[in-house]
Amino acid sequence: MSFEVKDRAAAGRIGRLETRHGTVTTPTLLPVINPNLPTVPPADMKRLFGAEMVITNSYILRKSDALRERALREGVHKTIGWDGPVMTDSGTFQSYFYKKPIEVSPLEIVEFQKKIGVDVGTILDVFTTPEKTREEAVAELDETMRRAKEAVAAKNGMMLAATVQGGVHVDVREQAARAIGALDVDVVPIGGVVPLMEQARYADLARVILASKRHLPSGKPVHLFGAGHPLVFPLAAALGCDLFDSASYAKFAKDGRMILPNGTRSLDEVEELGCICPECDRWKNAAELRRAAPAERESALARHNLHVSFGEIRRIRQAIRDGALWELVEERAAQNPALLDALVALRGENEVTWLERLEPTSGARAFQYRGAHSMHRPGIRRLHNRLVERWRPRSKTCIVLPERPKPYAEGYAAYLDAFMRTGHDFVVDTPMGPIPLELERLYPVAQSVFPETLDADARLVREAYSARFFHHFDGCDVLPADLAEYEALAPELCSLTPDAFEQRRMASLADYQYGPGAAAGLLAGQVTFKRSPGTGGVRNVFADGVHVASLRARDGLLSLRIEGARRLVAALPSPRARIRLDDEPASFVRDGKNVMAKFVVAADSQLRPGDDAAVVDSKDAVVGVGRCQLSGWEMPQFQRGIGAKNTEHAKDD
Repeated sequence: MSFEVKDRAAAGRIGRLETRHGTVTTPTLLPVINPNLPTVPPADMKRLFGAEMVITNSYILRKSDALRERALREGVHKTIGWDGPVMTDSGTFQSYFYKKPIEVSPLEIVEFQKKIGVDVGTILDVFTTPEKTREEAVAELDETMRRAKEAVAAKNGMMLAATVQGGVHVDVREQAARAIGALDVDVVPIGGVVPLMEQARYADLARVILASKRHLPSGKPVHLFGAGHPLVFPLAAALGCDLFDSASYAKFAKDGRMILPNGTRSLDEVEELGCICPECDRWKNAAELRRAAPAERESALARHNLHVSFGEIRRIRQAIRDGALWELVEERAAQNPALLDALVALRGENEVTWLERLEPTSGARAFQYRGAHSMHRPGIRRLHNRLVERWRPRSKTCIVLPERPKPYAEGYAAYLDAFMRTGHDFVVDTPMGPIPLELERLYPVAQSVFPETLDADARLVREAYSARFFHHFDGCDVLPADLAEYEALAPELCSLTPDAFEQRRMASLADYQYGPGAAAGLLAGQVTFKRSPGTGGVRNVFADGVHVASLRARDGLLSLRIEGARRLVAALPSPRARIRLDDEPASFVRDGKNVMAKFVVAADSQLRPGDDAAVVDSKDAVVGVGRCQLSGWEMPQFQRGIGAKNTEHAKDD
């Protein structure tokens, strides 16, 4: 088994999971195959819906004499008619559903899964229901851990999934995640959550997922057991879940119910199908579908349900590639009040702090404000915290400029020279709060869309940040701008930004990205620029004639060059701004190869996906510049994939 991350948004990731029977792109949905009565033939799962992996129940296979003998003789893949990766459940859900132990021991079911050749087998854990007390949850976790350790010792080459339990008790979930994560397991399901989803307790579901994810190794895929409705897929994916399984498509179809992205409707309640999936397109209207023979109607509803479910998975993947996963989560929350409760549960300091550690520095699309929850996104919290912690005023006077069309500096181009000559600090009063004028092109400041009026809660977030930001100026003057005062100083209207302003911009950017002291090291000496002949904007930054950085147009951040990386390493204590490798893998980076995560010895914990970092060897010599694919703190947790892409390598001196 191997798992690597190819793209990021929120805590969600597009991953590549390799198994003996093929490669799976995550996040993905594993349709549940009933070995006794498949509602949709497994071959159609791949052909019609693009399924790459399925899940079936090893307990049901073992319980039936005919199925057991065939599975032992031919293997699980031929038994269910599927040639791709297969995961099997162990009977835990049956034990929970029927309220009695199943007729097989934990070790026997693991041995059976091995014998029938499954790709990912699952331990027989204890399903801890939400109403269990903390003491009961701890006792059941102890039994689950005993079984998990026994299963690990017996897995003998089979990929194994060991489940995190603990009910709704956050500290027990954390304990379970730490213990399971330390075992030699390949996939980590989060179990015991079906009742939470059935009762629409999505705030509790979010807490359970986060409590588990915070303490699991990032390098292992996480499966949210029983998450069969697409309504919860975006939220769970944004919190870092990689695999979902669904029997709901078949169960709902049997009951005459249609899955929709925002809920479920009985076919009897519907007149217009309102769906453009291939299955619904076959029918004129809901009445015609109701008149179909029962078996045909059930099959049609099951296929519709799968189309909707896989459609949501594809939307999630695209949202990750666009850096817009939080927007999708907020769209779905706006359609279901219980999901709004989940977003409120994610606002806590511990929750946002952990989520921010995984949030990429920028997205491919602009930040879209969707409501009050948008101001609580981890990227906004990072922006606010870094401006409070890393930006420093240069004077005793702060002038607050009213918002103008973006880019803000171009809106004030006629005054920039005058602003610089006063020596004052200038900030723009934006929807996100006060932003230093020289940092106005940062993502998501420049790349954002806001309404004219913010929700009351969003205004509170803005006001709280503003109070923290203006604390920089305690004892100083904070004044609204009187532009007439600067007109006498202002030169003629100009289209190019004066170098003095750009020098301040680059210094502020360096400290914003890498912390205090970065600008002094990176930009020591005489700073000059190379500008775009078309726009006049800065492209490249030179210090004493040496190219140290470039300006990234898409997010307004600095892109390091080799000499800039060397300057940062010389100026900043280890491990700041660094990814450290042993000497042999460092030599590969020097030759132009990417930084593979499994070779990372240590990295700056403040590095985020999208950041540039100096790649150094054991002696702290710079061998390249890497653009992070993973956060610095999680790189050593992966055994496969790229930790950082090589953007420039140090040629032999």
